[in-house]
Amino acid sequence: MENNKVRNIAIIAHVDHGKTSLVNELLKQGGAFRQNQEIVDRVMDSNALERERGITIFSKNASFKYKDIKINVVDTPGHADFGGEVERVFKMVDGALLVVDAYEGPMPQTRFVLEKALALNLKIIIVINKIDRKDSRLKEVADEVLELLFDLNANEEQLESPIVYASARFGTSTLDPNVEGKDMTPLFETIINHIPCPKGDENKPFNMLVSSTEQNDFLGKLAVGKIEQGTLKINDNLIITNYHDEAKHVLFKVQSMFEFVGLKRMPIEVAKVGDIVCIAGADNITIGDTLSDKDNINTLPFVKISEPSVEMNFMVNNSPFAGREGKYCTSRQLRERLFKEAVKDLSLKVFDTENSDTFRVLGRGEMHLSILMENLRRDGYEFQVSMPRVLYKEIDGKRYEPIERVVIDLPDDKTGNVISVLGSRKGELVGMHSNNGRTRLEYLIPARGLFGYKSQFMTDTNGEGIMSSIFDSYQEYKGPLSRRNYGMLVAFETGEAVQYGLFYTQQHGKLFIGPGEKVYGGMIVGTNPRTEDIVVNVCKTKHLTNTRASASDDALRLEPIQKPSLEQYLDMLDEDELLEITPKNIRMRKKTLDHTLRGRENFRRKNGVE
Repeated sequence: MENNKVRNIAIIAHVDHGKTSLVNELLKQGGAFRQNQEIVDRVMDSNALERERGITIFSKNASFKYKDIKINVVDTPGHADFGGEVERVFKMVDGALLVVDAYEGPMPQTRFVLEKALALNLKIIIVINKIDRKDSRLKEVADEVLELLFDLNANEEQLESPIVYASARFGTSTLDPNVEGKDMTPLFETIINHIPCPKGDENKPFNMLVSSTEQNDFLGKLAVGKIEQGTLKINDNLIITNYHDEAKHVLFKVQSMFEFVGLKRMPIEVAKVGDIVCIAGADNITIGDTLSDKDNINTLPFVKISEPSVEMNFMVNNSPFAGREGKYCTSRQLRERLFKEAVKDLSLKVFDTENSDTFRVLGRGEMHLSILMENLRRDGYEFQVSMPRVLYKEIDGKRYEPIERVVIDLPDDKTGNVISVLGSRKGELVGMHSNNGRTRLEYLIPARGLFGYKSQFMTDTNGEGIMSSIFDSYQEYKGPLSRRNYGMLVAFETGEAVQYGLFYTQQHGKLFIGPGEKVYGGMIVGTNPRTEDIVVNVCKTKHLTNTRASASDDALRLEPIQKPSLEQYLDMLDEDELLEITPKNIRMRKKTLDHTLRGRENFRRKNGVE
């Protein structure tokens, strides 16, 4: 049996290829908004962090109608670090729109999401977006996508996937690149004709796999998923089971049920096969659980989420300024929140350690973990984190490490410096070609070789370079790498930074702090070009005398300071340092604050003394 009035699709793409803008136009032309309604750009990016950073972090559901057919659409993140959000929603849909930039073509995340979609045998519609770009390469990009399908061993049907040329900016699409589009009708028609309608018997007992969960202040936890078979009504009794946890059998009653209409959730009384619904009534439900009729249990397997590749230690703040700025400062509160996040985000893994104040957190990458930190600090948490480390594997007695596939697009005259730096970071050049004054480089490089490189890359390319990476494979350990080629300026004493002390400190390097900021001994206040750390006194005041000297009384001018972002701080962190994160400040510090003890530790480490 088929539900001909429904289509379920996911929008997948590499970051910045225009997924969310395309969804905006589909919703707008699909009648999801009132005629006089003011519509903001990237309406699906509703989270504050998403709007600030201009990226999609969480997958979200919406729907619109075309010719009486309801199209449920799931907008997914494009950044590789949030690939877990993409993988888990594939169980909800029957097809996917693969959005590809008309100039950039397939990028690392394009390969990743397409491979996952093909493995689940989803129907693909290729949408070549941004055809209004002056430097668009429509024919070449179409050929590159076809090559990618060949590389991923797509079957004949998948190789025949239709191609739609679109401009999300102008809200147009066309099947022929030589014919100018007027609206999104060609794309709507392709969705209706190519994406299959959901199949399942509505007369069989109810069955649904939970692909996502949401928290509601009034209704508690909401389970989101596509109904595989059967019909669901309010007050039906269901049972929760899990494919990987045979002991899980929880009975509950459906208290309320919602469907997605536009961007809103609307209450409904009955839902059928193929409908994507939100169900309220079970607080202990998690992603990957199966909801079944209580008399006919049928547990469904869930898609395997790719493993994390980076780990960090999250710990209770123990700096001299601990407890001054945060609302939640204890190990119990931090532990509770981290484990709660791990339930929502399947790519995140949290473990207790021997130290009750320290927790081991595993994620997909630095950005994945930095978004977690930013959310924690905005919610009032105060904590510290250690340097990011890659996760190694032991295979046949040999050490293996994660390798990233990096694609870099930059001006021709900037390639020499980038090739030199990536070579020193154990990178292997596997592809290179030039076009219209720009060069595209493709590298295989150890994940640890990319730590701390993003800010240097932007400097080396004068901000004109684009770099993206995705996990490729595990390969044999490539040997030691130097973490950074500069040292730190470390505060000598606790107090308040003053202009006099800062003026003489800035001669040694670049400062992170300005006058009036509180510092403590062992806190890092800047960087210096030497490879060793320098202890400085930013609290030093001028010795006052009765004598005035015109030369020495001139105004002390400080160079403008630029505070690093959270990601830049993480890039700078070394083994013997911690990052203190509070709702009001981010401070970098040495693990050992006492200068004498730290000097002894450094001496022992350099000379191999236990």
